[in-house]
Amino acid sequence: MKKWLIFLVVGMLALFLAACTANKDAGKEPADTNTDSATPSDEEKDDEAAGEATSGEKILYLNNGEEPTSFDPSIGFNAVSWSPLNNIMEGLTRLDENHQAVEATAEKIDVSDDGLTYTFTIRDSAKWSNGDPVVAGDFVYAWKHMLDPETASPAAFLAYFIEGAEAYNNGEGSADDIAIEAPDEKTFVVKLTSPNEAFLNIITNPSFFPINEKVASADPSWHTNAATFVGNGPFKLTAWDHDVSFEFEKNEHYWDADAVKLDKVHWAMVNDTTTEYQMYQSDELDVSGVPAEIAEQLKDSDELRVDDEAGLYFYRFNTSMEPFTNKKIRRAFGLAVNQEEIVEYVTKNGEKPAHGFVTYGFIGPDGKEFRDTVGDLVSYNPDEAKKLLEEGMKEEGYTELPKVTITYSTSESHQNIAIALQSKFKEVLGVDVELQNVEAGVFLSEQKEFKYQMSRSSFLHDYADPVNALESFITDSSMNRTTWSNAEYDKLIADIKNETDENKRWELLQEADRLLMEEMPVFPLYFYNQTTLEKPGVTGILRHPVGYVDLKYADKN
Repeated sequence: MKKWLIFLVVGMLALFLAACTANKDAGKEPADTNTDSATPSDEEKDDEAAGEATSGEKILYLNNGEEPTSFDPSIGFNAVSWSPLNNIMEGLTRLDENHQAVEATAEKIDVSDDGLTYTFTIRDSAKWSNGDPVVAGDFVYAWKHMLDPETASPAAFLAYFIEGAEAYNNGEGSADDIAIEAPDEKTFVVKLTSPNEAFLNIITNPSFFPINEKVASADPSWHTNAATFVGNGPFKLTAWDHDVSFEFEKNEHYWDADAVKLDKVHWAMVNDTTTEYQMYQSDELDVSGVPAEIAEQLKDSDELRVDDEAGLYFYRFNTSMEPFTNKKIRRAFGLAVNQEEIVEYVTKNGEKPAHGFVTYGFIGPDGKEFRDTVGDLVSYNPDEAKKLLEEGMKEEGYTELPKVTITYSTSESHQNIAIALQSKFKEVLGVDVELQNVEAGVFLSEQKEFKYQMSRSSFLHDYADPVNALESFITDSSMNRTTWSNAEYDKLIADIKNETDENKRWELLQEADRLLMEEMPVFPLYFYNQTTLEKPGVTGILRHPVGYVDLKYADKN
């Protein structure tokens, strides 16, 4: 991969989402009521703490927020699944402390001269948590499982750069046509449709983790309980009390086990930032998010940690619903929003206001920041907003604007933002906007069915390249959810994916960001980052901008 394709750590204050993205909760499995361990009583917790102190065990206490969507890597396509999966499983490559893809389960990577064929040599020491060797066939099995139409993996689109992958996933081809093979137990070969600068970074995503074919073939539900789960990461899953907690222990079979310092990791599932912070204060957790209401008083705390996070909070218009069928009316609403006010007075966690769709942290072949080069594409402009609304209404023959409803999923923070938007639309445009609060699971499915006029959303990058965000809005993409379709934009994204000249490709990416913001099927609010509190003595936790937490080098003294 080119050196320019990296994330900068830009040192922002931020909000850490419990879910990777409102776009990616697809494929959620029903909660399993079976448990592998009982919830400990207060006395048992005290005994455990005492035992930790006397035995010298290093146990890290974290909060996952909620039940993982799935520990099937093809289904668990969000942060509540990624963070644990990234520690109990491992792909061919892994992100290092600089957020660069490096060899992991693969010890050697060869690339053909034309950039199309990658040959991975799997480590002889790579083993599953049950002691089985990790073989190339496990990757073939896992990647075909992800692409199988019956799996309905929300991550399948990430593999479309592999020859034959898209056709198979769309039901138009055969699994045998996918250009992945295992010539022998330790060799895995992949052929791409075109050179892809981000390929080694993309396959760090948990969706590309292997699956123990022998285990999965014998028990299709292998990933639903700790007793049957088999992974190949630095830790192994040893307990899982569904919707309550789960626990890891150091995986003695991991190829790099000597680098792992923690003995255990205990994950709570508390979906409330205030409660999480109270648990942190009472030493029940070693790490906590920062409640918005006390962010200001904690900003100078020695325990506060700031990490970059690649993504943004934004709103979608349904371009098939009046009045947002009209581009000028969409732009009127977008320009009536003051992003600076949102981050200063509503979210109050120091996020950067978003004036384009592509986040900060991408450096081009010219050494310059993408966002700085493109500049502000969407900014608060009340006069222009009023003018555009008047022109749009005239074009549509409106004497009165059709009723407008903002829809958001259940959350105090989402509600606060929606109320702020409602107030601004009234102040700038003179439009009375209604608010609709919908339970999260229902919200996602109905947003996919295009039932909302204007609705909240979020996006976190799956890999380190601007096209990952921009490709969401091509015609008929499952990530689009606006009904917007633009042939010029579709061609731009296709050209970007096929362009091998770095400078030309970067220019096309900038052009796509400009076109998306000009047409405005969406309007951005702010870019994400992460603020967390860490107890003194906790070190080595890697928080990657794309949403993976890595505990391989974590320590607790």
